[in-house]
Amino acid sequence: MAEQHGHTPHEQADAARALAARRGRRGGLLPAALSRARAGTPADPAQWAPRVGRALGLPAAAGLGPATYFADLAAPHGERHVRVCTATACFATRGGRHLGEVEHELGVSANEADPDGGTSLQTVRCLGYCYAGPAALDGTGPRTGTDLADQLAGRTPPRAPAIPVADATGDPVLLSGIVAGRPSWDTWQRTFARLSPEDVRREVEASGLRGRGGAGFPVAAKWAATGARPDTVVVANGDEGDPGSYADRLLMEEDPDRVLEGLALACFACGARRGVVLVRSEYPAALTRMRRALARAVADGHLAGAVGTGDARPAVEIVEGGGSYVAGEETALIARLEGSRGCARPRPPYPTDRGLWGTPTVVNNVETLASVPWIVQNGGAHYARHGTSEESGTKLVCLSERFARPGAFEVQLGTPVRRIVDELGGGLRSGGPVVLQVGGPLGGFLTDADLDVPLTSEALAARGAALGHAGMVAFDAQTDPVELMRHIWEFAALESCGACSPCRVGTRRGLEMAAARIPPGPSYESLARLMGEGSMCAFGRRVPAAVRSLARAYGRELTGWDR
Repeated sequence: MAEQHGHTPHEQADAARALAARRGRRGGLLPAALSRARAGTPADPAQWAPRVGRALGLPAAAGLGPATYFADLAAPHGERHVRVCTATACFATRGGRHLGEVEHELGVSANEADPDGGTSLQTVRCLGYCYAGPAALDGTGPRTGTDLADQLAGRTPPRAPAIPVADATGDPVLLSGIVAGRPSWDTWQRTFARLSPEDVRREVEASGLRGRGGAGFPVAAKWAATGARPDTVVVANGDEGDPGSYADRLLMEEDPDRVLEGLALACFACGARRGVVLVRSEYPAALTRMRRALARAVADGHLAGAVGTGDARPAVEIVEGGGSYVAGEETALIARLEGSRGCARPRPPYPTDRGLWGTPTVVNNVETLASVPWIVQNGGAHYARHGTSEESGTKLVCLSERFARPGAFEVQLGTPVRRIVDELGGGLRSGGPVVLQVGGPLGGFLTDADLDVPLTSEALAARGAALGHAGMVAFDAQTDPVELMRHIWEFAALESCGACSPCRVGTRRGLEMAAARIPPGPSYESLARLMGEGSMCAFGRRVPAAVRSLARAYGRELTGWDR
């Protein structure tokens, strides 16, 4: 309809950018201001968000838009605010029954507050405790385990075990600090004093490092695309939202200095004087530790205290996310940082040409940046000897609670998935065959017969799966395939940003079909094709593929969904 009136999606996106520019960088103050306002009231955003916008000299809609979009702002907050995880790994533990138990114990329904505003309950996806679920945050205090409701009721003591970690490479890169005890910032000091940006870019290019956030784009090529323009910004994407993955949480909590060092090196290579780290709000401990690490880095002289001081070192800002899966996509993330709804934007222009506030912007995920210090220190050629000739390097693989030995393992790319499942993970704790979700909710599903596939993007894609963040969620015999299908569609419908009709309408219609618990009719084939071909970003395009992969894994039990 928009194109019939002469406005293409790209023109609409340009108009949105023009409006954002017109309101200026005051929009960047909105996220924190809205969060402060939400914390003080259980009321609907319509009652307080417009005032926040106007107080910053912005239209009322500027406050109401993000306040009704981001889950953390839209959900009511009582004096006691509990966030319970309903993502896939927690669902797999007991078929999602933990949510009803928590609602019963707290006396409040999901995404509501009790009448006096004393207690509120919000569902989230995910908290990064996939190895010990189901999980919840009571305020900022984590609770995990099958007795989750009893913990929240105070009948059993709270439990939140640390992430089990192991290196399976013999030469750890990402775990070089956590497991091998290698110090941070030494590489940065040597680089800043003796090397040039070209030296850093050359080593990263030789390494073959690709983005670890899902897209797998060559890092050196993304850096080069900015042209080293002086107003370039580098963003560390810590909004890890794939249920089943907690790699970024591990790195930000246990080795935050290395994450910041990698960001500093990326800024240096790109000629950027400003860096931003976005930490998902579901990771409160990571947010605290990243802020402490930043304060240390500034005090020790590794980073500048502010932009525009004349210091050649980059200045870095830590920003809290707002509770949105799609806002981890780079254009949606930029919209969030600008104070807008976290909706994906059409490309081109690409962020490396016109990103945050119209400046060239590089977005790399946390795991990607954590590899950079090791590469610069040891050489790109050394790093390239890890992995395969087509896909070099190592990857943090996260195994869910259904495994006998859940945890985060650093492995070389190309490692057979069967070795990860059987040797590292110990197989299912309940025994028997496994159905495995790889690469997050929009990845794919493997059966026991598929597990000899190597852990590479190309090999997994050939099996209808995806590497993604390399989270692995296991399902055992107690899983109801029909209910799992409904769960996948529910995630898609709840997390769709709504920017395009194929995804917004398609995910809701798909959920209606799945909730009926009968095979979908012929219309589903058209729906799947429309979503796969017409959705604006990878989220909507990947949903039908994930559904087909699940249907193939369970066969006759999900007849009709393999279209």
